Order: sequence, then structure tokens, then C-alpha cells
Amino acid sequence: MPGLWFSPSETHALLTMQHLLESLQPGLLTPHVKPLLERLRGVLDKGDHSAAEVTKRIHVLQQAARKSKLAHFEVVATAVLKRRRLAIRHFNRERDEETARTISPQHLVHYRGNWYVDAWCHKAEAVRSFALDAIRSADLLEDKARDVPKPELEAHFQSGYGIFAGKDVRWAKLRFTPARARWVANEDWHPSQKSTTEADGSYVLEVPYADDRELVMDILKFGADVEVLSPAALRSKVRDMLKAAVKLY
Repeated sequence: MPGLWFSPSETHALLTMQHLLESLQPGLLTPHVKPLLERLRGVLDKGDHSAAEVTKRIHVLQQAARKSKLAHFEVVATAVLKRRRLAIRHFNRERDEETARTISPQHLVHYRGNWYVDAWCHKAEAVRSFALDAIRSADLLEDKARDVPKPELEAHFQSGYGIFAGKDVRWAKLRFTPARARWVANEDWHPSQKSTTEADGSYVLEVPYADDRELVMDILKFGADVEVLSPAALRSKVRDMLKAAVKLY
């Protein structure tokens, strides 16, 4: 690009971003940026740190990331950017069934190692989030995508906890042991979270949620280091799941 110059630090940053993207989804952007990257590597190799050294010294570890088909990703990304509708076949793991839907993509989201598309679902007549690895087929349509106002999207997706959104929001109150508080106190669970530290060092965290599935999984991974204080329904659900887990042993 004529007139486009990169300082050494900017070149490092670009190569670092490419390495991160390749780790997120192997080969995701390589075909599109490979010529530029070759030139950047040539520039960087003339400096104090080679491109190979940057790649060698930066590691991105993905845990429990699910594989998405690159072809589906490219179709969805094209629909998002060109503001076009998509005809998809989506597999619902919970119900073990596949459905045909027409969606108007709004955002591509990378969350906890996996890709999702936030979209207006014309079948449900509501905003939904679809995991890309659960999309069995995706066809780009000529119809213009329906644009959902930003306040409506934020109200839907940011009000709840994690990837599960909704409007029926409740608040979970959790108390972590002093030992575990040393880690959790520095974590962001939700933009609207509230927290306090008690006299004995325990950490009390309050987070909103509309669907408890992801929240329950996060609670259970802390085992005896966390107690659900409220609401009662969430406390009972976590207790029952812990009892069921004990029976396995």
C-alpha cells in the first residue's frame, strides 16, 4: 500500500496478531494476508528481533476449543460484513436435532476459544447466538440482512452471564474462600458485577444471569472453594449436581 509505513514496534504488533489469529483458528486469515506478512517478515528480519523469534516466543494455548469448518467461517464472515442473510442448518446439541433457519448476522464473536455468530433469527423472530461449529451448512442469500439496533443487541447479549443471553435477569451471589479469593478478585466475570471482601478475606461476587447453564459450570469448577449464597434455586441446583457427582465416586 503506497505511503503505508510501519515502525519496528508496529511490525512486531502485526506479526503478533497474525500469530494469535493462527492459534485461534489455523489458517483463518493466512490466504488473505500471506503476501503482506512475507514483506513484514522481511522488514522485521533487518531489525533486532527476527520474525521467527517473535513466533517462537509467543504461545497461545487453546483449551476445549471446538473445530469450525473454515468454509463456513468465511461464508458467515462475508454475510456479516456485506450485510446479507444466511440460510443455515444448525445442530442443537441439547435437543440432539438439526433445524433449517434463515438468519441476519450481526456480529462474529470469539468466546472462550470458540466462534459464535450473533444474529436475528427469522424463524424465532428474535436475537440468537449460534456456535459456528454447530452450523452444518451455510449459504449466502441475496436478501439484505435485518439490522438490529445496537441498544437492543447490548440489552440482549450483555445483560446475562456468558454466551447465554436473555431478558429475565437474576443475580447470583457467590462467596469464595480466602485462598481462592486471591485469584477470583482479579477476574472479570461480567461488566456489571459487584464485589466485596469480607473481614476473613472471603470474596463475595454478585453477577447477573439470564440462563444458569454456563454460570453453574463455572461455579462447579471451584468445588469447595465457593458457596452459592443466593438465589435459592441456583443454590439448590448446584447442591444437587454436587451430590450427583459424589455418587460417581
